Amino acid sequence: MPNPLRLVISGGGTGGHIFPAVSIAQEVQRRYPEAEIRFIGAQGRMEMERVPAAGYPIAGIPIAGFQRKALHKNLSLPLKIWKSLRLVRQHLRAWQPHAVIGTGGYVSGPTLFVAQRLGIPTLIQEQNSFAGWTNRMVSRRAKAICTAYPGMETVFPAAVTHQTGNPVRPAIAQMLPTTEEARRAAKTQLGFDPERKLILVLGGSQGARAINQAVESAEAGWRSANHQVLWQCGKFYVEALHARLGEAPGRRIQAFVDDMVQAYTAADIVVSRAGAGTLSELCCAGMASILIPSPNVAEDHQTHNALSLHERGAALHIPESQAFTTLAQTVEDYLDQPEKLEALRSGARALAQPNAASDIVDHLQTLWTWKA
Repeated sequence: MPNPLRLVISGGGTGGHIFPAVSIAQEVQRRYPEAEIRFIGAQGRMEMERVPAAGYPIAGIPIAGFQRKALHKNLSLPLKIWKSLRLVRQHLRAWQPHAVIGTGGYVSGPTLFVAQRLGIPTLIQEQNSFAGWTNRMVSRRAKAICTAYPGMETVFPAAVTHQTGNPVRPAIAQMLPTTEEARRAAKTQLGFDPERKLILVLGGSQGARAINQAVESAEAGWRSANHQVLWQCGKFYVEALHARLGEAPGRRIQAFVDDMVQAYTAADIVVSRAGAGTLSELCCAGMASILIPSPNVAEDHQTHNALSLHERGAALHIPESQAFTTLAQTVEDYLDQPEKLEALRSGARALAQPNAASDIVDHLQTLWTWKA
């Protein structure tokens, strides 16, 4: 191993790209405490706050994604790309990393591109079942590609493609199958009735308008059926929902969920978007889930993710266009049939890959020979 080991990790834009990057960094430092790890992120994006909060230095570049709905905003994109490539080159020449890791998002494109042309070995971590354009572009020169779903060797070079899963937070990766006793105890700790079913709604940190609308229409009926709702609605919606709905027994509306292990343990069923990181957590936690993918993401990758689990009996997929009319009854149907819930839990656990971060670093270690 090089001494000291120096790595650069790039990925961001959403938590689905940031959290795996941080998990990989933490696993590297667990094995090699003296390793020097730096990040490259996009200026103004959430990684510029989340990565330093995790204890790692980060440099920002002015890269931006292509705006499909506002084409006039792309006029400055060529200049941003040129500046980003120049800055990445400066950073990599100054830092001299032994390897560069990309976890997705448009910031990882220029970072991996420049690293490959400087002769620095690169590893790609692809979270989704449908590979993004950026990762496809830089995959031809990558020395290792770690994927979350099977069959990705049809998209990437087969000789260097490995199915490892997505890294998840250690506390979730280490979760054991939840017993009914543990579920009741967790409900009590959260302030819910331990004898009543609990629906956990996950809309992401920013919230999902379509999910919130469907849940708002459904939740009074759920509570009438003696069910409870822990509703994570996102920071952009919490004040309006509180103002409109107020307080009600058996319902809690909040912007974030701080303790996801406790929430997963307490929940009987989860309603969620289909981001890759969330799906990996749901599998590791063994959750029965109903997935409503966002149709507004690049290459519609959330739908591909949801269908991958749906087709293997690990989750139920509802298109966003049908959520308002079908979510309420679908949730009740599953809560009324414990055998259907258990089938989804078993399917999710069968797909869990809790050792993903460790497996990715195993493949990362093979890159040192490329630097020799």
